[in-house]
Amino acid sequence: MVDRQDPKRRALLLAGASAVVAAAAGAWTPARAARPPLFGAIGITAKLERGAELAALGADFIVESVADFLKPFAPDAEFAASRKLARHAPLRVRGCNSFMRDPSLVCVGPSADHARVLAYAETAFARLRSIGGEYIVFGSNTARRIPEGWSKARADEQFIALLKGMAPLAQRHRIVVGVEMQQRSECNYLNFIEEVVQVVEPVAHPNIRVLADLFHMRVMGDTPRQLAAAMPWVGLVELAEREKRTLPGIAGDDFRPYFTELARGGYRGLADVEGDGTAEQLRNAFRTVRAQARDAETSLRAG
Repeated sequence: MVDRQDPKRRALLLAGASAVVAAAAGAWTPARAARPPLFGAIGITAKLERGAELAALGADFIVESVADFLKPFAPDAEFAASRKLARHAPLRVRGCNSFMRDPSLVCVGPSADHARVLAYAETAFARLRSIGGEYIVFGSNTARRIPEGWSKARADEQFIALLKGMAPLAQRHRIVVGVEMQQRSECNYLNFIEEVVQVVEPVAHPNIRVLADLFHMRVMGDTPRQLAAAMPWVGLVELAEREKRTLPGIAGDDFRPYFTELARGGYRGLADVEGDGTAEQLRNAFRTVRAQARDAETSLRAG
């Protein structure tokens, strides 16, 4: 558990990553301003059947469900319908969430079964790659929940071992696994971005990355400074507004301070929007994210 009241520990964590951030990103100069935009593509978590609608409203890709769309426990014949839909859809499925929902998939604790988890994961990776997908969100709150009486230290050992076993499978199928922090009300493990770094860093593999979920981060009190410290390991981004997990632009949340640290840290990748709403709210969500990202980059260059 991260102690938010321990300033010495916070300073060490932040200082420890500062040199790595600087080395990875370098100083922002006008000469580097011609790089691609912060978010090369902005997608949304939704059913692929809504692809035409969402493409017209500004989405660049879809994030589907591992459990419902890839169906790793089902035979290939049952996955065939999803594959056909993906191949003819107006939007590409670039990622999937809802990784592990089945109660037989247990990552930590005395009942952990890594062999079963890894077999399931490899099927998911292969199927996602077969439709042109690139990443899987590893939230899976029930699968990674620490059971009563089990220490976090032991859970960390198990989870790191699992990620080390998962890394070559992800690499084989060219899939990135984004380990996501989750608010404490949803899961009792990996609630802060630095806790995710603590299990991703020892794996030291490019296919195992930190997913910076700006909704969960803000609910738990992670600031742009914590995001900056994690940047050497961040590979994916998700976002929704803090209060009611609404689409960007509905409540008017300002993501620019977080976007600035993403840009400063060298992030150039995907952003996944979570939430739903009217056609105008959806259209405005994609416009809002793009506009705030541009603002953050402009501000960084000016500073």
